[in-house]
Amino acid sequence: MSTPVLIADDHPLFRAAMKQAVCGVVGEAILESSTLAETLDTLAANPEVELLFLDLNMPGTTGLNGLGELLNRYPDILTVVVSAQDEPALIRRVMDIGACGFIPKSTPLDEITSAVEKIMQGENWLPEHVQNDTLQPEAVEQTRFAHNLAQLTPHQYTVLKMLAAGLLNKQIAFELSISESTVKQHVSAVLRKLQVVNRTQAGVLFNQLVAEH
Repeated sequence: MSTPVLIADDHPLFRAAMKQAVCGVVGEAILESSTLAETLDTLAANPEVELLFLDLNMPGTTGLNGLGELLNRYPDILTVVVSAQDEPALIRRVMDIGACGFIPKSTPLDEITSAVEKIMQGENWLPEHVQNDTLQPEAVEQTRFAHNLAQLTPHQYTVLKMLAAGLLNKQIAFELSISESTVKQHVSAVLRKLQVVNRTQAGVLFNQLVAEH
């Protein structure tokens, strides 16, 4: 039985290689996208997608912002990051945010196939060089923050991004076409769910988590 899959990467040759690596495991129902906006549109139009392979450096993404937004909007989709970078610190942040696997682009195709098989069986997959203790959190506070991030609704996540960008409540209200009192309600819910004391702390931790790598 086919598992609907989306390969989100701006390099056609890599998308073709990924299709070759995964089609034997997931079947022929493979969609493609090349930007963050196109990825969001494709997922909105294809609610049956169960597995997403996401390049961190597609147009429209900055740092881990794209990953965070996709996981927030589609928490039930298995999201696997594929990247030319494979530093343990980056992989740790990706997994903290909620990805179920990290596949370096240098991984041989047969190993990618094996990784997808494990992910489809409900396991996380990481490259061999970070399998052991190299993913120990540098900061308990930031790891907890990443886990709490998954509790935000899409509206709350959007408000958090604007807080982190330094916008005031009235500016957020204008940008989202909502009342300032509604913004205050969203901000209160964000701080409560993230277990932080104020909007400054929320913004700092968010920016640290999704910073460019």
